[in-house]
Amino acid sequence: MIDHSLILGLESRLLNAWPSFDYQAYDGWILRLARGYSKRANSATPFLPGVSLDEALLDYMIAHFIEANVRPTFRLNGLETPDVDGLLERRGFLGIEPTCVLTAPLDGIDDSDDREVQLEPHVSKQWVREAAESYGGDKADDATLMEIVSRIRQKAAFATLRLDEQPVAWGLGVVERGYVGLYDIVVAPDLRGIGLGRRVVMSLMDWGRREGAHTAYLQVREENEIARSLYGALGFRSAYRYTHRVMPAPASA
Repeated sequence: MIDHSLILGLESRLLNAWPSFDYQAYDGWILRLARGYSKRANSATPFLPGVSLDEALLDYMIAHFIEANVRPTFRLNGLETPDVDGLLERRGFLGIEPTCVLTAPLDGIDDSDDREVQLEPHVSKQWVREAAESYGGDKADDATLMEIVSRIRQKAAFATLRLDEQPVAWGLGVVERGYVGLYDIVVAPDLRGIGLGRRVVMSLMDWGRREGAHTAYLQVREENEIARSLYGALGFRSAYRYTHRVMPAPASA
C-alpha cells in the first residue's frame, strides 16, 4: 500500500533541502533544473497523487530540459499513474538508478559526543571543495554545489570529520518540520569502509534530534548494498522507492 501522504511530505522536504535554480510546475509535476548537478535537482517529479502524463506535456517538458542543456529526466516516486512509466519506456527513456528512501526514528538515538565531527551552521568554501573532490566524477563541480547548498533556507548543519586534524568525511543535515534529511555523506576514497561515514551520520542524527526532529530520512541507491547495510544497522527502514527514466544520449555520428 503506497502511503501518498508520506511520499508527499518527504518529497516536499527534499525539494526544500536540495534547492534547484529553476522550478516549473506542470499539471502536478515539478520540473527542476540546476545545470545538471545531481538528478534530484534536474528532473521532473510528480507532486500529486494520481498525476498522469500525455504526449503533449511530455514533449513540452523535454523541450524545456533541452533548452537548459540538461538531459531530460523523470524521477518516478509512485505518485504517478502506472501508465506514465509505460509512456516513457515507449518513447525510449531508459530506466536507471532505482533508489530507496529510508527513514529512522530518533527517539532511540544516544547523545553523540564525537568531538572529531565538527558541525557548522553555514557552508564554507572549504567544506564544498573537500566534499566535491571526494565525490569526484560529475559531482566534482564545487562551484555548482556551492550554489545549491547556499540556497538552503531551512536550518542546516555541515559536518566535517577530522582525523589528526585532516578532513576525511563530510555530510549535510537539514531540519524541517520534525524531520532531518541527511545529504552528501561522503568519505575520502582511501578511507572508506572503516566506519567514518557512520560517525558522520550518527552526529547529524543526534543534531537533528536536538533541533526537534523525530525522524531522519535519506536516499540510497538500491545497488549500494554496503550503505544500505550500514543504514539498516542504524535503524533505517524503507519508506518508498523511486526510479529514473532518462532520455538516451544521441548516437554519435
